[in-house]
Amino acid sequence: MADYEVRDMSLAGQGKLNIEYAERNMPIMLMLRKRFEKELPFKGHSIGMALHVTKETAVLVRALRAGGAVVAIAGCNPLSTQDDVAAALAAEGVAVYAKKGETKEEYYRYIEEVIRHKPDLTIDDGCDLVNALHTKHKDMLGRLIGGCEETTTGVIRLRAMEADSALKYPVVAVNDNKTKHLLDNYYGTGQSTIDGILRATNTLIAGKVFVVCGYGDCGKGVALRAKGMGAQVVVTEVDAFRALTATLDGYRVLPIAEAAIIGDIFLTVTGDKDVIRLEHIKKMKDGAILANSGHFDCEVDVASMNKEFKKRRIRPFLDEYDVAGKKVFLCGEGRLINLAAAEGHPSEVMATSFAGQSLACEYLVKNRGKLKPGVITLPHAIDDRIAELQLEAMGVRKDTLTKEQEKYLHSWEEGT
Repeated sequence: MADYEVRDMSLAGQGKLNIEYAERNMPIMLMLRKRFEKELPFKGHSIGMALHVTKETAVLVRALRAGGAVVAIAGCNPLSTQDDVAAALAAEGVAVYAKKGETKEEYYRYIEEVIRHKPDLTIDDGCDLVNALHTKHKDMLGRLIGGCEETTTGVIRLRAMEADSALKYPVVAVNDNKTKHLLDNYYGTGQSTIDGILRATNTLIAGKVFVVCGYGDCGKGVALRAKGMGAQVVVTEVDAFRALTATLDGYRVLPIAEAAIIGDIFLTVTGDKDVIRLEHIKKMKDGAILANSGHFDCEVDVASMNKEFKKRRIRPFLDEYDVAGKKVFLCGEGRLINLAAAEGHPSEVMATSFAGQSLACEYLVKNRGKLKPGVITLPHAIDDRIAELQLEAMGVRKDTLTKEQEKYLHSWEEGT
C-alpha cells in the first residue's frame, strides 16, 4: 500500500465501480493499456501528476501503471476531486493526495508530496506542478525527461516560461492536439459547463440572456449549447478575429461593461484574470448568476466580492451575495463549475485527451535526450492515430486515398 491522503477510504468500493463505468466509455484507453502491458514503455520511470482526480483520470493512471510506471498524483483544483475515486486509487496502491474541498495549504502540500516521489515525467493541468519544480526544486530539473500539459491555461503559462528562458525541460502541449482542443474543449467543456451550472442552480436556460466571456474553443462549445437550450447568447471578447467569428456565428458581441447590464447568466472561460470585476457586478440584475470554466478562480474577481459584499451559502455549490440590496449568485466559489458541481467532461471525450497524455509520455521516453527544453507539439501522426483509434472504437469507417489521389496531393505538375 502506497502512502496517500484522501477523504474517506470507505468510499473505495463506489470509486472502483465508477472507474469501471468510465472504462466502458473509454475503449481507446483500454487498447493503449493492453499494448503498454506488453511493451512496458515506462518501466523504471516515475510519473508525477497534478490532474483532476476523476474516474476518467483513474483510467489514465491505470494505463500508465500497466506500462510499468510508478505514479503519484495530486489534484489540480481544490474542488474537482471525486473522493470515491481518490480512495479507489489509494486502495490500488497509487500514491494519491487529493480531497474535494481541500484548503489552499493542503493543495500546495499535496503537490509537494508528488514531488517527493522524484518524478521522471510530469503530467500537469494548469502548470502548478511544473511551476513548483522550477521555483522550489531546481535541483531536480536535470533528472526530468519531460512533461505534458493538459489545458489552455497551463500552455499559456508554459509559453510565458519559455519566452523568459525559464522552462528547463521539454513539455508537450497536449492541449494543442486536434484530438484535445477540438474535442475536449469544444464538446467536453460545452456540455459539462452547462451541466455544472444546472446542478448548482437548477435554473431554466431558455429565455435567459447567457453571457459567454471568451470565444475560444471552450467558449464556442458553451455558446452553442446555451443557444440550443433556448438562451439568447451574448459574447464578450478582446480578440478581433474571435469577436468577428462570434458575430458571424449569430451571436451578439458586446463589451462586458454593457453585457453586465442585460445578462442573466455569466460564464467566464478565457484563461485570464479579472474578466468580471466589481464594477461589472454592481451593474448586474437582481438574481444574476455567475460561473467560471476557466482553470483558475480569478476570472471572476471572487476575492474582491468576498471583501465587498455579504454572502451566504444557500446550496452546496451556490453562494448568494448581497450587492446593495440586489442578490447575485456565484457558482462553485468561482472555480471550474463543470468539476466543482458536476463530474467534468464525459468519459468519451476524456478518452481522446488522455490518449494524448499517454502517447505524449511514451514519445518523451522514446526521444529522451533528443528534445530541447521548451513547449513542443505532439507529431501529427500520433494525433491522427488517436482519432483513428476513436473512430475504430465507435465503429465508424472512413475513406482512404487511392494511389493516384495521393500522388495528386503531393504533385505540382498537374494543373487544370
